[in-house]
Amino acid sequence: MPTTDLALPPARYSHGGDEFVFVEIDQAMSLEANLKAMTITAALRERAVPGVIDVCPSNASYLIRLDPDVLHPAELVDLLRSLEESSSSLSADQVLPTRIVDVPVLYDDPWTRETLLRFRDRHQDPESTDLEYAARINGYPGVPQLIEALSGAPYLVTMLGFVPGLPFCYQMVPRERQIEVPKYVRPRTDTPERAFGYGGAFSVVYPVRGAGGYQLFGIAPAPVLDVSQTLPDFRDGIVFPRAGDIFRYRAIDRAEFDRIRGEVEAGTFAYRIREYGFSPAAFLADPDALNSELLEVLYR
Repeated sequence: MPTTDLALPPARYSHGGDEFVFVEIDQAMSLEANLKAMTITAALRERAVPGVIDVCPSNASYLIRLDPDVLHPAELVDLLRSLEESSSSLSADQVLPTRIVDVPVLYDDPWTRETLLRFRDRHQDPESTDLEYAARINGYPGVPQLIEALSGAPYLVTMLGFVPGLPFCYQMVPRERQIEVPKYVRPRTDTPERAFGYGGAFSVVYPVRGAGGYQLFGIAPAPVLDVSQTLPDFRDGIVFPRAGDIFRYRAIDRAEFDRIRGEVEAGTFAYRIREYGFSPAAFLADPDALNSELLEVLYR
């Protein structure tokens, strides 16, 4: 079976007291580093190792919590090193069970526009909106072309953090096509709930209203956090995203935004979700071909 080698340095292992093992796959964030972290943590979960309490993947690292009375930390590190070695090359038949999700976004919406205009003194370019600034520094002729690129290819949810339910997402395109923007010079003290933001090469959906420093590109009509667990997608937990999910941030118009908001308020909204066996090797070998397959599966 053909394999894809992951050209990454040896991982760095460190201990947090007796109960935690932290593993840094690479100092630099990349899809390769995140896919390796996902592959290792998925293999660890499948083994259901006694003494492993929690497995938390991150952008280019992962954290394991263990019960040292059941599993010695040194034994866990030995196991993780063996999983690292076996994950240095990915074969096409290695798949990660995941979900492909349609996440509607109203780009250049009135709510995030009003917010960003209140904080231009904290921005790199006070004379532009966040979308205009991002389009210019990424070489796009205008905002419509940037929005087309933002919504054109899916994103991998690499981790959850900052606040409960916030998905950090890395667009699944080659590095030279990554959209990248700096965070604000100084953070805002206000960000709308469900705002779609971008910082570095990561997109996020802010679960709740609060402070933030990412560039504001739009707003999602549907939540990623539902503490009341009213909506069908939240019956098993208050947070919708999962590390390893694949999101497509689809551009919508105001009419569709208002329709979805009505469904959310009525408690009937449900995300379009498709279960999928994701092959990291197939993606790394031909990202555009696999992305086309992902979108075909999602919308068939």
